Amino acid sequence: MVAEKVILLLDGGNVGVAAAIAGSLHPNPSAKLQTIKESFRFSLECYGIKDLMASGEAIHFVGSGGHYEVSILMLENYEPPVLACALNEVLLKLAGEEQYTLPTLIVPFVVPETKLKLKNRYSGKSEKVSLYGMKLGPTTDVSELLSSRLQQSPLFSQILHEEFALLLHLVNVMKLPTVVMIGVTSSKNSNEDLEVTCQIGEHLASVSSLTFSNEKMVQSPTKASRDGKEAWRALYG
Repeated sequence: MVAEKVILLLDGGNVGVAAAIAGSLHPNPSAKLQTIKESFRFSLECYGIKDLMASGEAIHFVGSGGHYEVSILMLENYEPPVLACALNEVLLKLAGEEQYTLPTLIVPFVVPETKLKLKNRYSGKSEKVSLYGMKLGPTTDVSELLSSRLQQSPLFSQILHEEFALLLHLVNVMKLPTVVMIGVTSSKNSNEDLEVTCQIGEHLASVSSLTFSNEKMVQSPTKASRDGKEAWRALYG
């Protein structure tokens, strides 16, 4: 079971970003939320993968009466093509949740600008750190509120970020209510990553019953499922 608001965290090469965001979000004291932590493991045998599973950690914030307010899902780090299978399986589980309405999915990314090719180059001053929003699928109160607070994402002619590109394709096919938050940095400067990660955390807290504290941000590497070569062998033998 998940909440109506689901924050899906994927590192996508920015090792530690998912853990940093999850570690900085905590229940608002006035909301009186209970925190439930659990692991999830979904079989990938339908894709021909028998020795790996779509695994990760879930943090649920539950209010009075057992109502799930917010769920944070952290998927383990996978290499292509297992990445596509694992992400697809997690999204299928969310789309198949037996709830009155589909959960609203919020997915933040921190992406170097070299991984994104704009359709139109804008003239003028270039910001070192920018945070954009992209609303996909059916509109919900949450997706409308969050996207209204973010600068609309420019159009991309090419996306060289594997997880970002995969997610856009899959949520469009499944028609999941989704807001993608895209933090674009001009380089691999850790200060820029930290700044945009803080912006993401503040926006996530603003549409939930959570608070954001950059002092509690946790920087730790995610667990890689296998190296790239083993991932390819897992799918093709």
